[in-house]
Amino acid sequence: MNRLAVAGDAAWRLAPHAHVIVHETSDGNEFITIYDCGAAQKPPSAQLIGNLVRVDADHDLLDQPTGYIAKLREEAVLVRQDDDHWIIRARG
Repeated sequence: MNRLAVAGDAAWRLAPHAHVIVHETSDGNEFITIYDCGAAQKPPSAQLIGNLVRVDADHDLLDQPTGYIAKLREEAVLVRQDDDHWIIRARG
């Protein structure tokens, strides 16, 4: 899972101001890139292919031509539902 901190079984911690960029792929999947902060000029913390099912944490959503960006506004965890499906949940 690249550089995300483990938060339990099949769960990884996300920074409170993480930006999750989701690009739709031609095969129906999504390419998900996670940055700790949109303002920091650092490489992504994680990249994965699958489907982000939903975001159950406080966030702003920006639509993009090839997908969307979820800008988190609180600490959250990325939870793997199965091999291809992910959920972001508020940590608390």
